[in-house]
Amino acid sequence: MKKKSKHDQHNPKFTPQLTIGQFERMFPDEDACRTYLANRRWPNGAVCPRCNTQDHVYSITKPWHWECANPECRKGNAYRFSLTVKTIFENTKYPLRVWFQVFHLMLTSRKGISALQIQRMIGSGSYSTAFYMCHRLRASMNDPEFRQLMGIVEIDETYMGGKDANRHWDKKQHIRGTGGKIPVIGAISRKGNVVCQMIEHADMPTLHRFVNRVVDKDKVELVATDEHAGYQYLSRWQKLPHETVNHREGEYVRGLVHTNTMESFWSLLKRGIVGTYHNVSKKYLPLYLAEFSFRFNNRHEADIFGKAIAGC
Repeated sequence: MKKKSKHDQHNPKFTPQLTIGQFERMFPDEDACRTYLANRRWPNGAVCPRCNTQDHVYSITKPWHWECANPECRKGNAYRFSLTVKTIFENTKYPLRVWFQVFHLMLTSRKGISALQIQRMIGSGSYSTAFYMCHRLRASMNDPEFRQLMGIVEIDETYMGGKDANRHWDKKQHIRGTGGKIPVIGAISRKGNVVCQMIEHADMPTLHRFVNRVVDKDKVELVATDEHAGYQYLSRWQKLPHETVNHREGEYVRGLVHTNTMESFWSLLKRGIVGTYHNVSKKYLPLYLAEFSFRFNNRHEADIFGKAIAGC
């Protein structure tokens, strides 16, 4: 067996994803999309979305519809449901294939794709339609099975929002530093997953609560942060192996202690927001964080599209 070179070890092979040509061949029509959704949502057969069981669930004459005859589901007649009930595709007027196209574009765009570009590509009647579709898809990317981070974990915070000097004269807030910006905190496991969330204040109680929620205290080897005062006493109060680097003094790496991996994710997020979306409001920022986190955490997943559809 050929031994891997140092270059190969530090540069893992790119995981190929579904190409445009493959997408067109896999989903030529609406029935192909419905078959794919059914197989991803219910790999072992239809499950009643009300009682969450397969017992006494039968297909009916109407295509892609079933009925559940379980007593707890009955309200007079048997409970009937469709393939898209209790998914993000429920009650939509757009074909399922269009939803799949939008999802594919979002998942294969490393820095995201704007709703305005989606509108042009799918030919939707209005920008609000494309905006609505993108946000529903982003909401489905929230990880319902979050697992605490282990190994070497980096934790860092950043601030979203433009510089006050670049704002229009009637929108200037005349606040220096991070005033007027939205704080976001994130944690990443080396060569693993990332988790981030929007916070109101980057103070010690908030940062400690976040660390306590996302870090597995029994399996963590090192928690690396910068010199932010909010991370003080992590070793004393949280009983964590905590080390810091002092960016103010020009120290960015000390052995295994650094936050460069987390900062690379912040760079990807900010380049996407600045270059693709240009502006993100505080109201919708958590949805964009979910989108970027999902793409990053599934960067080695060859079937990222199938995984995303299964979570809808």
